[in-house]
Amino acid sequence: MPRLSLTMKEGTVVQWFKKEGDMVKKGEPLVEVLSEKVTYEVEAPATGVLRKILAEEGMDVPVGETLGIITAPDEMLPEIEVVAAAPAIKTEEVMAMPERKVLERVKKRIIASPAAKRLAKEHGIDLTQVRGTGPEGRIVEEDVRSIIEEAKVMPRVREVIPLTGIRKTAAERVSISAQTAPQSTITMEVDMSNAAKLRERVQVSYTDMLVKAVAKALEENPIMNSTLENWKIKVFADINIGVAVATERGLIVPVVRNADRKSLEEIASILKELVEKAKQSKLAKEELTGGTFTITNLGMYGVDVFTPIINPPETAILGVGRVVEKPTVVDKQIVVRPTMQLSLSFDHRVVDGAPAAKFLQKVKQVMESPNALLT
Repeated sequence: MPRLSLTMKEGTVVQWFKKEGDMVKKGEPLVEVLSEKVTYEVEAPATGVLRKILAEEGMDVPVGETLGIITAPDEMLPEIEVVAAAPAIKTEEVMAMPERKVLERVKKRIIASPAAKRLAKEHGIDLTQVRGTGPEGRIVEEDVRSIIEEAKVMPRVREVIPLTGIRKTAAERVSISAQTAPQSTITMEVDMSNAAKLRERVQVSYTDMLVKAVAKALEENPIMNSTLENWKIKVFADINIGVAVATERGLIVPVVRNADRKSLEEIASILKELVEKAKQSKLAKEELTGGTFTITNLGMYGVDVFTPIINPPETAILGVGRVVEKPTVVDKQIVVRPTMQLSLSFDHRVVDGAPAAKFLQKVKQVMESPNALLT
């Protein structure tokens, strides 16, 4: 398993391009691995035969561990010992421990009464999952019956989905975000009348416009373009905006680098390419890292307002709702206008409510002024 970043500890095997017994050539793609939302094609290190696949698709493998074995066509496969997940025993511990105790350390013995074993077999119950209440933890018939009764009232499980790959990475990141950053969210409504006209004229999406608007707002409010590290606020010079993209494998956040230096048309072109690559799992490492602010849009699913979770180690994230026509008061007259709700979640350790609101006001101002989006 290759190391794809300095912090990488393990990777997930996404797919093998060859089967056991297939010929491989040095330098050709052999297996696709995933780490921290980056997919990477591992090339064959030598020409020969893929004799053995040690890491099946979907497995999490520590950095440096062997994924598979390539041999010469006439070379025998070396002996491979597959070790079961059991506690490690040091040599000196084995020498000082009687044989019986060594065996007990390697293989845990299940102590159960004959009646409990018979009942468990009849109902297909794994005794290793049953907690014994008898002497010295012995599993008795009543313990098994309790499991049977509990199963009658518990909901049936349709399928079990392992938490691996992108989904696992996302779970770890949002957990870290929720546990470390005291988050607060403010919302603001935007009149999208002018943005809707610009969208038709220039053929760009609302997300493209928001990337441009957020870049301009970050220029005026740099504290939002920062991170907290070792109790020091680091304000970034670069404005790299990540845009959350939903894929079949989970949520991915490709990054538009130096968005403040790009025109609306350039942003639209770059973002279109990044989204296509994300859906095909073809994003390069540099296209997924280095973000300083994130935008996530659920408007296409009919969502009006939601509370996005900050993408660590960033300071803030902007949630975007749907564009919907609603009655609005303009010059003391009730008119129907397209509107959008924006939700800004921010790290309260770095930013207070007032500067966060000022930043969101700027985003609103730019979205409601088409000329500002074109400069």
